[in-house]
Amino acid sequence: MQSTSTELVPKQTDRAPMSRFASMLKHIKRDRQLLILFIPCIIFYILFRYGPLYGLIIAFKDYSVYEGIMKSDWVGLKHFQRFFDSPDFWLLFKNTFLLGVFTMLWAFPFPIMFALLLNESRFMRFKKLVQTFSYLPAFLSVVIVTSMIIDFLSPTNGVVNQVLKAMGFNGVYFLAAPEWFRTIFISTEIWQHMGYEAIIYLAAIASIDPTLYEAAKVDGAKRFQMMRYITIPSIMPTILILFIIKSGSIFRIGYEKVLLLYNPMTYEVADVFSTYVYRKGLLETNYSYAAAVGFFEAIVALIMLLISNTVSRRAGGKGLW
Repeated sequence: MQSTSTELVPKQTDRAPMSRFASMLKHIKRDRQLLILFIPCIIFYILFRYGPLYGLIIAFKDYSVYEGIMKSDWVGLKHFQRFFDSPDFWLLFKNTFLLGVFTMLWAFPFPIMFALLLNESRFMRFKKLVQTFSYLPAFLSVVIVTSMIIDFLSPTNGVVNQVLKAMGFNGVYFLAAPEWFRTIFISTEIWQHMGYEAIIYLAAIASIDPTLYEAAKVDGAKRFQMMRYITIPSIMPTILILFIIKSGSIFRIGYEKVLLLYNPMTYEVADVFSTYVYRKGLLETNYSYAAAVGFFEAIVALIMLLISNTVSRRAGGKGLW
């Protein structure tokens, strides 16, 4: 009897992997249409996110276009040391950090407040109209957005300066004034992304159990009280997750808008890591040095993501992992 029982054990363990494989095939067959739709996303990340990681090797080499990546000479941390010793390092670090933090402080709460206000509106036509107009800027390219900004802030015929002159003030060349650059950049970030990002919070609000509001009405709660004690706590996990994702991008400021808005007169407050990489890598063809700067930027962004995730888990019990 003992030998019979021991012989059955391997048979059961052999069935376990087969059952898991069969279950996986069952799920693939069931969700095949969704998986097919997901294929372009996978291809995009392989080609444009994970594939280029191979090129980071040049940050540790004196890369030569004629020699190629593998045949170029290894130099270790030479380019990193050069960047850290450069007088541009602390200026870039300060500009990137301040621009990222200020954008986070001002641009992150606006979609939340906008979603809460839209949710409180009882005029459906007005609500849909406002939503439609708020989404439109997100579908405009960065070039169009910056062109609109340049036209609006033109010192000669810009709308803003025309209004200032009509009110008796002198015209201001906003894009050439360093003290105005961060305000312009953050304001356009809020205008461009507020409506689009509010969709996530509106979806989270729509998933709240309506019986909670009905019970609050029975208890005599006002609309502001229901927003404070029901709506906001219910969407707090969504807020924390998006906060973590946004925190990881504090140092990952896209170069497109900054590059199109800044000029040598505003370098002292506008020059960030990404624009520096663009100038050194593409304009000056110093590829290894630019790769080292970009690699350092990515490491700092990863550290910020880990810190924000840890703080979020300890504060609210929610995190990306």
